[in-house]
Amino acid sequence: MNRKELEERLIEFSVITAEIINKMPNNKFANNLANQLVRSCTSPALNYGETQSAESTKDFVHKMSIVLKELRESLNCLKIIKRTNYYHSDSPINRAITECNELVAIFHKSVQTASNRNRNRVTDRKSVNR
Repeated sequence: MNRKELEERLIEFSVITAEIINKMPNNKFANNLANQLVRSCTSPALNYGETQSAESTKDFVHKMSIVLKELRESLNCLKIIKRTNYYHSDSPINRAITECNELVAIFHKSVQTASNRNRNRVTDRKSVNR
């Protein structure tokens, strides 16, 4: 999957969750969950854009880690919403949870790979300087 396709998936994830948020009931608990989800589900797409202008590998890993953190937060929020039965149709919530799980896996692997590459570069530089 290339950069643009991944960016589109993150944007689509935000759109899917927006549909869920807009159909939630109007009470304190649901509003709190909805407000939290608004922030955490839009953040990955916005922060992923920031990774494209990372100033170093370390900066890239940090920004990708933020994307991963926000996706995990979104996933937990979606699971809470599903368990509260505030959302009456399982299809959109299940679709959002599945997509979020897939995105978490993708970004977890990306962070892991970039971190390993960064460590290897640092190790290589140290051995050259000896």
